[in-house]
Amino acid sequence: MLAVNTLLFIEDDDAIRLALRLALEDEGYTVVEAVNGAEGLEAFRANEIDLVLLDLRLPDLSGFDVCRALRSESIVPIIIITAQTDTYDLVAGLEAGADDYITKPIDFAELKARVRSMLRIKRLQEALEERERELLEVNERLRHMSQTDGLTGLDNRRNLNFRLEEMFQHAERLNEPFSCVMCDLDHFKSVNDTYGHQAGDEVLKQLSTILKEEAREIDRVGRYGGEEFMLLLPGTVLDSAVTFAERVRKHIEGHTFSFPGGTLRRTASFGVSGWPHPKVRECDSLVRAADDALYVAKEMGRNRVVRFDGPEFNSHLARKDGADARTPAGSRPAAPEHGASLPG
Repeated sequence: MLAVNTLLFIEDDDAIRLALRLALEDEGYTVVEAVNGAEGLEAFRANEIDLVLLDLRLPDLSGFDVCRALRSESIVPIIIITAQTDTYDLVAGLEAGADDYITKPIDFAELKARVRSMLRIKRLQEALEERERELLEVNERLRHMSQTDGLTGLDNRRNLNFRLEEMFQHAERLNEPFSCVMCDLDHFKSVNDTYGHQAGDEVLKQLSTILKEEAREIDRVGRYGGEEFMLLLPGTVLDSAVTFAERVRKHIEGHTFSFPGGTLRRTASFGVSGWPHPKVRECDSLVRAADDALYVAKEMGRNRVVRFDGPEFNSHLARKDGADARTPAGSRPAAPEHGASLPG
C-alpha cells in the first residue's frame, strides 16, 4: 500500500485555499493549510511534508523569503503560485529555490499533473539516495573487511604494514620516537592440539582483547599472523615501549583463558624495537629488529620481554655465536630469517 503524500499549501485567499484543498484531497493527498508565511514555516516544521505549494504574495513574509527558508531546511519540492504576467516573480521564485511554478488563474488539471510530476521526481531522488546510502555501507563493510582480521577484529597484516609505513614517515618528519612491539603466545600449538581449534580461536580473541585494553587510542594493534601480534606505538621511546610490553606480559600471565569446556593459562613473549636507532633506518628494519628480539625471547625460555640491541639481546647472540663457532662446519643450524617460524 502506497503511503499518502502530505502537501502544504501556503495561501492567504480563503476561496483559492478551499478550492485547492478539495481538488487535492480528491486526488488522495493529505493537505495542510497555512494562511501566511510564518504559519507556513511552522506547519512545515511540525509535519512530514512531501511537497509545498507556495503563493508568492503573502500578508506577512515575502514568498521569496519563505521559499529560501524552506530550501535551507529541506530538499522537498516547492511549487510557487504566481500571477500569469509576473515574469519577474517567476524567475525570482525559481532562483530562491522553487522547483516548478503554476500561474493564476489556476488550471486544476495542470496543477494535479505538476504535483504528480514533482512527487515522482521526489520518489526517484529518495530511491537514488537510498541506493547511494546502501552502496556507501557496502563499500564501508568491504573496506573494513579488507583491513581487519576476521577472527580478532584487529588490524590485519596488510593494514598493519600500511599503518607502519604511514606512522614511520610521520615520526621521521616530526623527529618523534616510534616503537614496535611483537608479541607471540607461548606454546599455542599445544592449545589447538589438546583442546581443538575452537578453543584456540577463543584464546586468540581473548588475547586480542587484552592487547586492545592495554594499548592507547593512538596505538595500532594487529594480528601479524597465527598467534603473533604487532603493536605500533607512536611517540614512544624504546624504554617506555619495554615498560609497556612488560605490563602486557604480566596481564597475560595472570589471565585465565576460558572456552566452552575448559580453561587454561598461557604466557607470551615479546620483542621490542624503536626509532631512532643506528640500526633502524626504515620500516622493514624496525619490524625485523622487533622480530629478532622476539626470537631471542623464545630461545631464552619464553614469557619475557627482550629489547632489541639491549644487554640481554646482545649477550644471548654472543653466546650463540660462540657456540656456533665451536660447532663443526656443515652441522650448524641456519640463522633464522625474518618471518621464519618462531619456537612455540
